Amino acid sequence: MDLNLKGRTALVCGGSQGLGLASAVELSLLGANIILVSRNKEKLAKAIEALDVSANQQHQYLVADFSDTTSVKKMIDDSISANNIIHILVNNTGGPASGDIISAEPSAFEQAFKMHVSCNQILVQAVAEGMKKEKYGRIINIISLSVKQPIPGLGVSNTIRAAVAAWAKTLANELGRFGITVNNVLPGYTETERLDYLLGQSSSKKNISLTAEKQIVAETIPAKRLGQPNEFGAAVAFLASPAAGYINGINLPVDGGRLGCL
Repeated sequence: MDLNLKGRTALVCGGSQGLGLASAVELSLLGANIILVSRNKEKLAKAIEALDVSANQQHQYLVADFSDTTSVKKMIDDSISANNIIHILVNNTGGPASGDIISAEPSAFEQAFKMHVSCNQILVQAVAEGMKKEKYGRIINIISLSVKQPIPGLGVSNTIRAAVAAWAKTLANELGRFGITVNNVLPGYTETERLDYLLGQSSSKKNISLTAEKQIVAETIPAKRLGQPNEFGAAVAFLASPAAGYINGINLPVDGGRLGCL
């Protein structure tokens, strides 16, 4: 099985922590050069220290705020030239705030669409020509199980993540002929700061501890445990590898079997 990414470069968004960083670590273990992107320079500087360099990789980070498309465009103009080929793009942006859809302001949908769809589009347009020249490209979107089964209390997120999934499937159909695959990875309950935030809200409403809430959630998963970030990152790294060249346009759950539908 060819998992070798030596000589390939991966641009990983939301790479300063959580699932983005976990994906970057696993990609680096396969030999890829990593470019981490986030809005927090201090966290990026610390995160880059976690990346493997045993294959003499060159890692770097870029600062951009995905709530502002101008910031993303500036990052591209300043740092991603025509000669700087990106072979792997991991789109990963923090989810919208939780809440019932009926209570959400229209502006919340507009802002989330800009962060999750518009910024993804800007990045793909910046890297696609280089991927075509190399006849190798992997576009991987970290989204949500909600694209298969909406999650209660995440009204805006459910809506926007579904838009990303439809965008990705359309893109997969257009780019497949160039050796470029486009896939979505759907995280289940994985031990990250984002999960602590979401479960922290529900535990507060129940007046129980976060630990107790995690135990309750774990019982709803066939694996009877929460996922670890490296397990999720491994799925991303596999989809980025040459071995996954014929996997295109899919939604891959990494959830310990939690999803209630096929």
